[in-house]
Amino acid sequence: MEYQLINNEEKKRYEFNINGEIAHVDYMLARGNIYLTHTEVPSSLGGQGIGSKLIKSVLTDIKENTEYKLFPLCPFVAAYIKKHTEWKSILSDLVNIE
Repeated sequence: MEYQLINNEEKKRYEFNINGEIAHVDYMLARGNIYLTHTEVPSSLGGQGIGSKLIKSVLTDIKENTEYKLFPLCPFVAAYIKKHTEWKSILSDLVNIE
């Protein structure tokens, strides 16, 4: 199933609204970089791959719609990029994920 990605700039997070439940990735913007700091999926939505779908949508948005370089401070995001190495192209030069 596909979900619509929402960039909630007021709360500084990307969101999926799934039947009133909000899965989200918090971010900070500074010096031309985007820092993904925390990913949260409600327990009622757990085990459905929603976190991975959310991260993929967020990374796609960053790549296609911004000029930001990525700092994945969230361990879930870093693990996703480590597994899906095609996303390393949007990482800041200061980030090393092996």
